[in-house]
Amino acid sequence: MVYQDRGNRGEKLSSVKSTAVQYAILLMMLALATGLWKLQVLGASNFRELAQQNRIRKVPIMAPRGKLFDRENRLIVDNYPSVSCFLVREQNKNIDADLPIIAQGLHLDLEQLKATLRHYRAAPGYQPIPIKLDVTADEQAFIEAHRNELPELETIDEERRLYPRDGFAAHLIGYVGEVSEEDLNQARYAAYQPGDVVGKAGVEETYDQLLRGEDGSRDVIVDSHGREVGILGTDHATPGKDLKLTIDLDIQRAAEIALGDNNGAVVVMDPRNGEILALVSHPTYDPNAFAVRIHRDDWNKLITDPRHPLMNKAIQDQLAPGSTFKIIMSAAGMQEGVAQNMHVNCTGGGDFYGRFFHCDHHHGVLDIHEAIPMSCDTFFYTMAQRLGIDTISKYAVSFGLSQRTGIDLPNEMSGIMPSTQWEMKNYHQKYYAGNTISVGIGQGETQVTPIQLLRALSGLASDGHFVRPHTVGADQVPPDFRQAVTDSFPGSGDKTVPLNEDTWTITEGMAAATTPGLYHTAEGAHIEGVDFAGKTGTAQVVGSGDTHNKGGEHTPNSWFVGMVPRRNPEISVVVLQEHGDWGSNSAKIAQAIVTTYVNKKRLQDHNTLERAGINKPVEVGAIWSAPAPPGLKNPADLPQDDTLHLGHFLVNPAQAAVALAGKEARAESLFAALPLRRRERQP
Repeated sequence: MVYQDRGNRGEKLSSVKSTAVQYAILLMMLALATGLWKLQVLGASNFRELAQQNRIRKVPIMAPRGKLFDRENRLIVDNYPSVSCFLVREQNKNIDADLPIIAQGLHLDLEQLKATLRHYRAAPGYQPIPIKLDVTADEQAFIEAHRNELPELETIDEERRLYPRDGFAAHLIGYVGEVSEEDLNQARYAAYQPGDVVGKAGVEETYDQLLRGEDGSRDVIVDSHGREVGILGTDHATPGKDLKLTIDLDIQRAAEIALGDNNGAVVVMDPRNGEILALVSHPTYDPNAFAVRIHRDDWNKLITDPRHPLMNKAIQDQLAPGSTFKIIMSAAGMQEGVAQNMHVNCTGGGDFYGRFFHCDHHHGVLDIHEAIPMSCDTFFYTMAQRLGIDTISKYAVSFGLSQRTGIDLPNEMSGIMPSTQWEMKNYHQKYYAGNTISVGIGQGETQVTPIQLLRALSGLASDGHFVRPHTVGADQVPPDFRQAVTDSFPGSGDKTVPLNEDTWTITEGMAAATTPGLYHTAEGAHIEGVDFAGKTGTAQVVGSGDTHNKGGEHTPNSWFVGMVPRRNPEISVVVLQEHGDWGSNSAKIAQAIVTTYVNKKRLQDHNTLERAGINKPVEVGAIWSAPAPPGLKNPADLPQDDTLHLGHFLVNPAQAAVALAGKEARAESLFAALPLRRRERQP
């Protein structure tokens, strides 16, 4: 019985196991069926797309970057056709073995090529890696000849930047380069991918979104070796927007030549609207070196150069303004009612707060009218003592110092304007009143940028109308983009400061400074027949002593700020020469630039069509004969001794148009009917 029971139990257990196995097999079959259904039905479109990708490759079409023109539509920055080589890792599983032959054929450094691949190691395998930009004809031939052995090499046609030679306007224009990892971490570069080319400085960076356009693509059919065998379709690229800059090539060229090899900056502006007519920073660099890919050695040379060629000194160089700051002092004194009746006896300096401060000359007794053109330090020492540092700072800040101007160029600096609050915030100590004396002549802690100083003095000459400098006109960009630029480059911007009527005395003094006279510091800027007002500045550097060897590290910095005409000017210019010695040296540079502007203006004003177009009196030279006698029906019957007359006079286009209305056709027909010998007759 015992054994029989055990046998029945064994049979029952076997039956349960059998049923469980059957159900397990059923479940497995259901799972396999479900998975197969998902693969064949739900995933059909996905796998069809993957299969297409094995057969179809999407080749990018790079959008040509927008060109840059000057204010007269003359081309500044162009593009040229180029071919770039990319490496597609998914075409070859053993790329490392091919790197030596690729480096040799494309004239690349093997270690640099490996470093490039390591840089993109986290990128998807299908993403092309740029390894050689602007390949040569023999390199293209190498790629074509090794299509079978090196299927991972692909080429893309694109347009590359072509900048002016010798670094012309480089700091204003900027350059383009490959987007960096640091850039990709910023919100503004969220839409960019590694390898994309972006603006890196100047206008190229500020207006990159408009200039870069939108890339397209081309769907090509490839075989098992990755070779192109057909084209399915093309999504054309959208070219970037061309931009017309505010600069004038003629004035820019004159500024570049005038500054020459001197380290420093020049900015020329229309103070009525803030348009930058020229912007120069020396030493400069060649942006074409960045348009492809700058070599590591060349980059290291640029960033270690003590002259700082990559610095845009027009908006980033922060230096003591020297005697140009006396114009700010004069305006503050006028506003406070201190300068109008102030007289100072200059005996070569003066004692202030227990210390003697020197002046360059013994000017004698003088007032504000003489102190500006003679640039008397003693006069402005005295004014600084009477005003005090906080009053000076209040007006300097209201005129735009110690803050960015808001120019549409990246990385503008703000400068420094000391005050008691500034001293406490930065040094946690009380401001020493004796420092005010040095501030009064633009020394001490005061620091300005050239563009800052130009805007401030131009505004004072424009009855308190201060403008935001800009390099691209508002009509060149959409309103929303213009607002975005304004928000991205905050600064003092457009502003009107009510000025005392006596402030015009300042421009009179600046005009006197540029005319020949005893101790007139800016007479080097004098242009006969031109109302040119200006002010020089010779700013001592730390530890300079009395050294005046131009170009030496202890030589003072040389400034000049001027405008034409003296009141409500239409052009203003600032010149800075680092270690350029006396400010009169910079005045001569400004003279050359303004002479170019004046000569060009005179030529334009003598253009009859342009003057007529704006309804100005037109200077006309003419030859004419006496009118035919009344009742003459046949013009050929005119007397053969008819006299020809000469004339040189001004004609108002509007009045002339009215006078000639209805008579133009008759005059033309009469002239056409004259005998040929009559029309050719010389007076």
